[in-house]
Amino acid sequence: MERREFLSAVGAIPLLAGTAHAGAPSEKLQPLLRFDPAGEVIRDGMRYRKLGKTGEEVSCIGLGGFHIGLPKNEAESIKIMRTAIDAGINFMDNCWDYHDGLSELRMGKALKDGYRKKVFLMTKIDGRTKVAAAKQIDHSLLRLRSDVIDLVQHHEMLRMEDADRVFGEGGAQEAVEAARKAGKIRFVGFTGHKDPLVHLRTLAVAKNHGFRFDTVQMPLNVLDAHFRSFARAVLPELVQEQIGVLGMKPLASGAIMESKCATAVECLNYALTLPTSVVITGIETMERLTQALKIAKDFKPMPIEDVDALLGRTANAAAKGAYEKFKTGAQFDGTATHPEWLG
Repeated sequence: MERREFLSAVGAIPLLAGTAHAGAPSEKLQPLLRFDPAGEVIRDGMRYRKLGKTGEEVSCIGLGGFHIGLPKNEAESIKIMRTAIDAGINFMDNCWDYHDGLSELRMGKALKDGYRKKVFLMTKIDGRTKVAAAKQIDHSLLRLRSDVIDLVQHHEMLRMEDADRVFGEGGAQEAVEAARKAGKIRFVGFTGHKDPLVHLRTLAVAKNHGFRFDTVQMPLNVLDAHFRSFARAVLPELVQEQIGVLGMKPLASGAIMESKCATAVECLNYALTLPTSVVITGIETMERLTQALKIAKDFKPMPIEDVDALLGRTANAAAKGAYEKFKTGAQFDGTATHPEWLG
């Protein structure tokens, strides 16, 4: 299916409504959905939310796997992870390809000594074929030192045809289902950062194959609200289907700080105000961990007028995706640089 055909098939209403020109008032766009605080449980200062229909409760803040591979000192990285877990963060994000497997290796070490049972462990695979996906799942299990991974997600669904490869004969979904049947994984999701239309098509292809994802991961930040908006186009469908929402790039990989249109606290509070199950954020220092924990502890849903004011301030920076390079550029597309990962 060509992009223009799919655009016509879905009507494109949510996407077009969520794509604003600079300075467009937010009230003229597709309304943003909001998180219902009644669905939140607070224990020992950490907030936990339901992960779709899985029956799992996950911390509202998740620890990003890419960033734990950044500290030069492995011991520091392990300390950050264990301190986060001790403070109540139970959602651990990772990926088969992060730092050539270093992030998974470090997380595996951090989850020793009883820490594994305290977390909901997620990783991602790049393989689009059954053979490639099966190998990557087994690699991740070994690196993470775990007999089972709670959630495995098809990573970087960036192309309109990616879903066809995953669900086609001999595709990655066959390996995922086999792994789940074998007890190696529990839940299945997908991720992507390029275009809401790819997410919508992936959901549609899965449905045509009689499959329902447990989770979907996507960028959710104050810039996304204006440009190729996942929050406006994809989020309503996930909420309706009760699919767990994993928000990522709340700071647009740090670019929002460069734009100076919003603070880190505002960005995280905004993402938490959306109906997210968890907001995954990069934490590579103890200082950033402390900040994230404080935001989770002090969080209150932003009033509508505060959201409107914030989006008003971010509209110009959001225009044309200048600060969301993961949507408009190729530097975040690991599977484009390494097509061999796809199989």
